[in-house]
Amino acid sequence: MRRIGLAVVLTIGVLAAPLAAEAQQAPRTFRIGFLSTTLRQDETGFRQGLLDLGYVEGKNFRIEYRWADDQYERLPALAAELVRSRVDVIVVYGTPGSLAAQKATTTIPIVIVAGDPVRSGLVASLPRPGGNITGLSIQDFELIIKRLELLKEVVPTASRVAYLQVPGIQPPDVAESLQRQEDSAARSMGLQLQRVRVQGLSDFAGAFSTMAKNGAQALTVANVAPLGTHAAEIAAFATQYRLPAIGGQKGMARTGLLLTYGPDLSDLQRRSAIYVDKILKGAKPGDLPVEQPTKFELAINLKTAKALGLAIPQSLLGRADQVIE
Repeated sequence: MRRIGLAVVLTIGVLAAPLAAEAQQAPRTFRIGFLSTTLRQDETGFRQGLLDLGYVEGKNFRIEYRWADDQYERLPALAAELVRSRVDVIVVYGTPGSLAAQKATTTIPIVIVAGDPVRSGLVASLPRPGGNITGLSIQDFELIIKRLELLKEVVPTASRVAYLQVPGIQPPDVAESLQRQEDSAARSMGLQLQRVRVQGLSDFAGAFSTMAKNGAQALTVANVAPLGTHAAEIAAFATQYRLPAIGGQKGMARTGLLLTYGPDLSDLQRRSAIYVDKILKGAKPGDLPVEQPTKFELAINLKTAKALGLAIPQSLLGRADQVIE
């Protein structure tokens, strides 16, 4: 009986050993917080970036989403929710959400894709961000100037350019500093920027009426989430008022805007996934330099050009990544 009992114990031990080892080797499931200003942002590039790095959704990572529905005032509460849920890292696209996350935690790592994180006070510097924040800087000022240059190529006689914006994106002192810099750069190109600010869709009709009264000859659209959400409406108003317009998101050209120029969003998302991977493997955010975009996309809508009676220079068409006919 003792031998039988010993054999049973040994057999159970042998069977249990692999199960115990498997339990010890089971991968940890990381929880990633995703904070967005919009109603629903396409984060396919970010998720694909994690999959390319060997992560398996539902097995070793899952994403906790928080959407602000284009209401900036909701961002602080949503960021606080992610902090309370003890996510391992927070990913944020856009300056307002990044600032909200920064105020919500100084310990949970934050990966951002923001306009100018140094000017906004999100990081100390691009090479040495310090603190718990790192990620990618879109460098808004340089892109705004580039869009004005592209408008000048299409409408060389334009001197007054309306600038459609949403207030509250940047802290007031940062917004004022950026405005002075933009105005100076525009004047060097022979342009006068006429800022028109809107809160939402209901303001668009009045905004475009104001542009017409002020004699605007072209339009640049700020690359912010609420305006991207209503790209089709902006494009329709721009065509109605015969304003050649440029935005920052490629999708805006597909909805009817004349031009768009900006960083490849999918590429930025994939690169933000690389930051998340490094942090989950033990890297400190403050030690990871903030990077800048390396891929930019120019899209041109020839249907809109025809409706506006414009001939797009062949040199510009040759540089376009996408031409919509």
